[in-house]
Amino acid sequence: MSRSPLRVAIVGAGPAGIYAADILDKSDADVSIDLIERMPAPFGLIRYGVAPDHPRIKGIVTALHKVLDRPGIRLLGNVDYGTDLKLDDLREFYDAVVFATGAMSDRALDIPGIDLPGSYGAADFVSWYDGHPDVPRTWPLEATSVAVLGVGNVALDVARVLAKTADELLSTDIPPNVYEGLKSSKVTDVHVFGRRGPAQAKFTPLELRELDHSPNVEVIVDPEDIEFDEGSVRALRSSKQIDMVVKTLQEWAIRDQGDRPKRLHLHFFHSPVEILGADRVTGLRTERTELTGDGNVRGTGTFHDWDVQAVYRAVGYLSSELPEIPFDHDSGTVPHEAGRVLDIDGDQVPGVYVTGWIKRGPIGLIGHTKGDAAETIRSLLADADALPAAKQSDPDAITAFLTERGVPFTTWEGWGKLDAHERALGEPQGRERVKVVERDDMLRVSRG
Repeated sequence: MSRSPLRVAIVGAGPAGIYAADILDKSDADVSIDLIERMPAPFGLIRYGVAPDHPRIKGIVTALHKVLDRPGIRLLGNVDYGTDLKLDDLREFYDAVVFATGAMSDRALDIPGIDLPGSYGAADFVSWYDGHPDVPRTWPLEATSVAVLGVGNVALDVARVLAKTADELLSTDIPPNVYEGLKSSKVTDVHVFGRRGPAQAKFTPLELRELDHSPNVEVIVDPEDIEFDEGSVRALRSSKQIDMVVKTLQEWAIRDQGDRPKRLHLHFFHSPVEILGADRVTGLRTERTELTGDGNVRGTGTFHDWDVQAVYRAVGYLSSELPEIPFDHDSGTVPHEAGRVLDIDGDQVPGVYVTGWIKRGPIGLIGHTKGDAAETIRSLLADADALPAAKQSDPDAITAFLTERGVPFTTWEGWGKLDAHERALGEPQGRERVKVVERDDMLRVSRG
């Protein structure tokens, strides 16, 4: 290796960035790693994208915590790439930069009425109920009947949070403003719509079954929506996960409906074609679809209007473009070859790499990010001798630079203070923690 230690910045301290740091730190290379994170706290998607009633998934934080405890990895939080520092700044202090900024925006859905008041992106709602500091503190929950478009785990999260009572979520880490907002909710019916059939749903079995755990929510599936073609049967035979999802849906379709006060309806073979309303959402129009033999569907020309007053689209996340970094707007990813960022001519951008959802798109579970990270780090280490050397390789140089610019950055030690503070807030209520929402409050606690 041409220099020792190799200085690497990883932009994004969510699972993708931390997995990359873990693999790089465990390599034989002599490296010094800084995780640069826009939020004052680490863990990205797990803190601000996972539903509060998913403690099992949030348990991944325990493993990530052990990575950040290592002496060769440093956290610099509350530092926004593109604002607080640019690519040239990073090149001044690091030999290589890995972008792991994820995907937190909503993918567009081009149907009439999508921009009406009462039509929302799921990502915005998730950010609200997860206490993200950069979104409004209130959320309009006046509707009694709502539609959720999409059949992935995010759609289930949104539907479950809308359907549950606020008191059911009080044992989680939701902040007071979210509890009060959900407590005032008028929702009685949540309708989840999928364009294709049960065998094509993207739910995972555990997340699907969790819908039925609430004593206040009746899950309803129309028996007419349990339909399969040859492509569906092949999918069932090839995937235990799909088979488990379908069996659960079949059981719900044939059981007698109970009398729980709220209802969560799962609809298949309904393609949204228009959101109805003049000044705000007053309904949703769907077209009934039918299977074509290969697991795909076509429209039947039969339409149905649903009486809903709000629509949430959960049709996928989209990564945001990064300043000075090539970006493919169609796929919502950075062009790359094995994690090496490519410019418009297809040539490698020296010393710049990408991993996670910004690299491959927002698909797969959190654990799938490890494979991405391993490929990217292999590329980085193979390029090590040819990387353009940092002009200021002293680790103190970047912190001096941020201090001079007036950036109130946070550290791993600061997260320890915030973590202890949130746990102390939860203790009197018998809760594991209460999440701090305001950025200024997070900084005050983290920076002591």
